[in-house]
Amino acid sequence: MDHAHNARIEDELYNQRSICETVNSVIKRSYGSAVRARAWYRQFREITLTAAVYNLELALKP
Repeated sequence: MDHAHNARIEDELYNQRSICETVNSVIKRSYGSAVRARAWYRQFREITLTAAVYNLELALKP
């Protein structure tokens, strides 16, 4: 049964999920996990800007 489940896992998609989980973990540890905004559109903006800052820091790292 386990072999059948493992055969259905697509390696590329599973790898992308693990990368996303790692990035989310790094962002939460670096910038905190709390979203301070109350309205959903401000929460979205805050999360988007946090991800943009993370990407800039990653691009500028030597």
